[in-house]
Amino acid sequence: MSSYAEIDAYLDSHLDDSIAELSRFVAQPSVGAQNLGMQECAALTAEMLRKRGFATEVLPTGGAPVVFGERKGKGGKTLLFYCHYDVQPPEPLELWETPPFEPSLRDGKLYGRGVSDDKGHLTARLFAVDALLAALGELPCNVKFIVEGEEETSSVHLHDFVLNNLERLKADACIWEFGGVDHEETPLEYLGLRGICYVELSVETASIDVHSGLGGSIFPNAAWRLVWALNSLKGPDERIRLPGHYDKVRPPSARDVELMDLLPETAEVYKQQYGVQSFIKGLTGGAALRVEEVFTPTCTICGLTSGYQGPGSKTVQPAKASAKVDFRLVPDQEPADVLRALRAHLDAQGFTDVKIEFLGGEAPARTDPDDPFIKLVCDTAPEIYGKPMKLIPMSGGSGPNSPFVHELGLPVATAGLGYPDSRGHAPNENIRLDLYLKHARHMARVLLEFGK
Repeated sequence: MSSYAEIDAYLDSHLDDSIAELSRFVAQPSVGAQNLGMQECAALTAEMLRKRGFATEVLPTGGAPVVFGERKGKGGKTLLFYCHYDVQPPEPLELWETPPFEPSLRDGKLYGRGVSDDKGHLTARLFAVDALLAALGELPCNVKFIVEGEEETSSVHLHDFVLNNLERLKADACIWEFGGVDHEETPLEYLGLRGICYVELSVETASIDVHSGLGGSIFPNAAWRLVWALNSLKGPDERIRLPGHYDKVRPPSARDVELMDLLPETAEVYKQQYGVQSFIKGLTGGAALRVEEVFTPTCTICGLTSGYQGPGSKTVQPAKASAKVDFRLVPDQEPADVLRALRAHLDAQGFTDVKIEFLGGEAPARTDPDDPFIKLVCDTAPEIYGKPMKLIPMSGGSGPNSPFVHELGLPVATAGLGYPDSRGHAPNENIRLDLYLKHARHMARVLLEFGK
């Protein structure tokens, strides 16, 4: 029996055991934004690594701990897996069909908060390790895991952690925390992530809310102050008005556009999935839409809070107002530059009273589409998925890959078990068991071929 056949036979016969382990993992809450269950989940993560013979450490940061594990293998090369054990808040709870931290298996899917993002990815990779050890008695290469607890809160301590642990994290390549298939069941290889600068803007115009009949004509209104400040950030043409905001933007290369042109059409899929009628800037679809989606900086109002928003009416003039705003960044923009420009812009527009609280950020980073490790990850996929992986130059989302690319000097590849209806960050988050098994098979093959 070939190595692949032995590995696949093990994975087929032990899938229920792995799903049981994942269910236990998901049942442990680990909501970073609420500091709920973080220490307990870090300990459980370490336990799962030690179970596979990894030398494991739970390392402190200024926030949630980082779990690090290392196991020596046959070859001299080292593959680093980056994952995270923290999850998004489960609210609104009333929209869940089953409780978010009580994993539920139905119709070939496992439901629960964090089951896809990112606990399923971690256990599927450990499942691949199990299969290799069962089939070969050893790992084909050195394997390291870094599992953080702050990915969902902008990984505020990870950059410094990487800089302080360069030797510990030294490797030859990295598999990132996410991946999956598109609406055509094609596996996707994302070659980079946009950066982000996430802020909260707030203004206070009085010490308490005021009767609107008393204050409406003579007191400044916090809600209006904030709305006017927000209105100054971006024009109707969708162009961000911060000084110098586009100076460092590196336009997509001809190779980027070529890769985008090979991807399937998404316009109608987006319209059906999200209920949008049209796209901004006159975009209609094709490669132009896909390029704009990931290579253009954004300024997004994520939430607004002020005054009374309950049922019925309450005639009140709000004393305070706040807004969550994120800026998605493209190469070679930096969060620090955005913060400086934002402060300068608000001051110049007369909004010196609007406070800025930096909630987290990270720089964008990319891997060369022609890197040999990317080729290895892609070459091992078609046997499992029945079709080749498609290369996507950059994801519209963000993540802390910059120190892995720029400080550790690693090619970073994505691969995973996600699919368009995984509902990450939303109620009824889920994974498909068939994709879970495929991801484990893929990771086993990546490890085997990388060791060669």
